[in-house]
Amino acid sequence: MPIGFFDSGVGGLSVLREALKLMPNEDYIYFGDSKNAPYGTRDMKEVRDLTFDAVHFLFDKGAKAIVVACNTATSAAVSELRRTYKDVPIVGIEPAVKPAVKLGKKGKIVIMATPFTLKQEKFKSLMSKYERDAEIVPMPCAGLVEFIEKGDLGSQDVYNYLKDKFKDFNKGDIASVVLGCTHYPFIRETLSEVLGDEVSIIDGGEGTVNEVKRRLELADLLTDRKEKGKISFYNSCEREEILELSKKLIKY
Repeated sequence: MPIGFFDSGVGGLSVLREALKLMPNEDYIYFGDSKNAPYGTRDMKEVRDLTFDAVHFLFDKGAKAIVVACNTATSAAVSELRRTYKDVPIVGIEPAVKPAVKLGKKGKIVIMATPFTLKQEKFKSLMSKYERDAEIVPMPCAGLVEFIEKGDLGSQDVYNYLKDKFKDFNKGDIASVVLGCTHYPFIRETLSEVLGDEVSIIDGGEGTVNEVKRRLELADLLTDRKEKGKISFYNSCEREEILELSKKLIKY
């Protein structure tokens, strides 16, 4: 039985990439809802309904566990999903603020995320947990997901977008940047060009898949197969270039 991954588009592939390193023998189903991307500018009910539809699709394909590899969808729906499907391991994702704080570096921690994620109570609660330990600066990044959905990861336009976002920060102001959307790890190299190597760039992919493995172990659902598993890609936008982009991003 496969592990089901879901995201509003191709972003969740950054988390699936980490899962393949940790659990290479598992089978995976990946569903991206690129037709309705970006979720970060939609309202709560829309995102909740789209997420439930995607999870039903994954269950129909035989998924034994669900990874909501989308910060926006996690905020909107993961609690209700867990209440609805109590016997299924369901793992969401949240901005990796804790690892950034634990680095203990001097300077501001910038949280790049969609406008939706930053407005939710889930994020506000996360902020309040750590705001005494560090200066945390939320940065809404409307429009960045659209670049990545087109496969544009390092063009001059992407560089200029990121440069503009950080134009009000002085050199040395920033300790670390948290990538609070699963799309954003794909522009990590371009972001590093903008900020310089001294700024730590952190995402929550590795921590999420460690939690997936822990939940599968508890439920006795890890495969005992020794050979490498397979990945099935699906996308609500049935254009061939989306599936090709998915395989390219995950190097499959």
